[in-house]
Amino acid sequence: MQTELNKVIAALQEFYAQEGFLLERDLGERTLTHRLAVYVERQFSGWQVDCNYDRLGERTLRLPHGSVVSTDDHLGKSVYPDIVVHQRDIPNNLLAIEVRKDSNHQPVEHDQHKLQALTDPHVWFAFATGVLVTLGRNKVSSSEVYVGGGIARPASLWFAERLRVSGLMETRDDGAQH
Repeated sequence: MQTELNKVIAALQEFYAQEGFLLERDLGERTLTHRLAVYVERQFSGWQVDCNYDRLGERTLRLPHGSVVSTDDHLGKSVYPDIVVHQRDIPNNLLAIEVRKDSNHQPVEHDQHKLQALTDPHVWFAFATGVLVTLGRNKVSSSEVYVGGGIARPASLWFAERLRVSGLMETRDDGAQH
């Protein structure tokens, strides 16, 4: 998993180095997600990288009834992850990435529930790892890593520290990541 997370960090480094124009002008999350996916794709040779991908083979991604996250995409709040790293034809789901902007006022719980569901080993399309990143104008403001249907605290702390060491995340005065 650390190999994949290091690739996400490399993609974020390139994204922040190249996409200042978009960040300075506060463009929408879908625009930022697409551009980040371009850099993610460069890191994952041999894998396909897609945005809002809603299939697994011929089947549409749907969560079990009663799930917190809706599979109805009419409002753009679906089970479909922002960015996926996978092999479409096998199917083999490696990584799901949810992207948020700092200025997003919608509850973060929707993205958290989505990553919990997408990494739940009891669903037939589970992703090995999920990553939630909140993009600030100059740096990542927060991050979480999901494995096995929940937050992987040690991996989340490791990832945040790697982001900080890479200059992509600031440390508050109290030493906590933000």
